[in-house]
Amino acid sequence: MKTQLKWVPAASLAILLSACGSSSDDNSSFDFNADALITNTVSGVIVAGYENLDTQAGNLLAAVQTLQTKQQADTLTDADLIAAQDAWKAARQPWEQGESHIFGPVDSLEIDPHLDSWPLNTTDLQAEVTDAADGYTLQNVLDSNDEIQGFHAMEYLLFGDGVADNQKPASELTLGEINYLVALAEAFEKYTGDLYTAWNTNHDLDDAQSEAYKTFLLETDNEVYSSQLAVMEELIDGMIGIVDEVGNGKIADPFGSSVNEADTSKVESQYSWNSLTDFANNIKGVQNVYRGEFASDADVVGIIDFVATADSELAQRVDDEIEAAIAAIEAIAGESNMPFREAITDTAGRVRIQTAIDALYTLQLSLTDDVKALLNSWSGQ
Repeated sequence: MKTQLKWVPAASLAILLSACGSSSDDNSSFDFNADALITNTVSGVIVAGYENLDTQAGNLLAAVQTLQTKQQADTLTDADLIAAQDAWKAARQPWEQGESHIFGPVDSLEIDPHLDSWPLNTTDLQAEVTDAADGYTLQNVLDSNDEIQGFHAMEYLLFGDGVADNQKPASELTLGEINYLVALAEAFEKYTGDLYTAWNTNHDLDDAQSEAYKTFLLETDNEVYSSQLAVMEELIDGMIGIVDEVGNGKIADPFGSSVNEADTSKVESQYSWNSLTDFANNIKGVQNVYRGEFASDADVVGIIDFVATADSELAQRVDDEIEAAIAAIEAIAGESNMPFREAITDTAGRVRIQTAIDALYTLQLSLTDDVKALLNSWSGQ
């Protein structure tokens, strides 16, 4: 999900700048072969992530179809609803991690707003649910506004809003809600399939002869990427962009400048209480790109190796800062496992949130001022 970004004050800008330093300022030209890095990142992180997303979308569709079948047979249980909720969360993970590289077909095919528009228009959604009691189809969803489809429309129907202990009873699912959920999941799977196809088979879905989008990154000197330098810049900018969005958009917008300015209506994934998991997965996506790894323990060539070739201490520092940012986000929940929508109005929770914002700001400065700056002295450009 893309938001309008802005800076928020950190604890002390001077301290953060001092901590980050500028390791690349005095670097002379250095050699690095980026072939393996780009191949690992494109095939092993980006394409693999979209393949996983499409698989999880199929599982989500099957789970909500089970809700429909069992409601019709009057055998629907809370366990069935929980299984569908878990399938939603499983699909959410690769999508959120993929926001570290939200360029190419996800943008050109306008798939991002189809899958992840926020905020949700609950008024229009409820009207659609009412109509869906008489039946609803995939085409109905494809013809609808982005604000009432995708992740958050399904989230709202699966989890409810303000449900005690976040446990919506299956008995509260209406015929219209389930019919609409099935159509939403069908549309969702169509879009994830389109996204995977565009990256792995042909980027222009209307032209079966078009190249896979991954080819543009793997074989440069084309109309999209003129060189490996352009690919590296795209990858690094993607990391910087999502760190900025999490710290200064997803977290800072609802957090506000004080507890009186906190706005729970701006909290993304608030119905499922999945917000902190979303934010952590966004930065785990940065880690995937930085290390060149996705769902693998293999030690492969990634951007960390590019950075280490020029400055091994910087490479490790940035890796540590990514880990620290993830840990700070996860720590917001505290010992009571507080959801983000509550933490923004809790005194101790707000302290933990500011710690996470500061960690993200530190990471963003390092990626911008130190890592991206290395492109200027890379002889392989």
